[in-house]
Amino acid sequence: MTIRRNILILNGPNLNLLGTRQPEIYGSRTLEDLKEMCVSKGKACSINIKFEQSNSESELVTFIQEAINTSDGIIINAAAYSHTSVAILDALNSFNGYVIEVHISDITKREEFRKFSYVSLRADYVIMGRGLEGYIDAIEKMQQED
Repeated sequence: MTIRRNILILNGPNLNLLGTRQPEIYGSRTLEDLKEMCVSKGKACSINIKFEQSNSESELVTFIQEAINTSDGIIINAAAYSHTSVAILDALNSFNGYVIEVHISDITKREEFRKFSYVSLRADYVIMGRGLEGYIDAIEKMQQED
């Protein structure tokens, strides 16, 4: 069984607006609330969590490239870049660890353009429509997979 001790949680554009952006879809908790939830869950599971957010596609790619040498797994919510970014997909394809894609909402029940995700082409597992709890599910899933 693979033991994953170093996990990168990566958040894409506009997730810095959690708590104020479309609360009917994304809820009222903030990105800082999400970070605290994930770090706390990581500690409970003996996992080191590195938590990042960027509105920049190039910065997200750089975070993924850095994870090649520092992380055992990536939990990624690429947000809008999920539907557009071949660059993020290419970076993820260079990462040999376990990848879980997370979406706060269920993208299959939203606008047509959101139903396809480039990230899903690389993800080992996808969680969507569970709100911020999807991230906690992803941390737990990181512990279970070989």
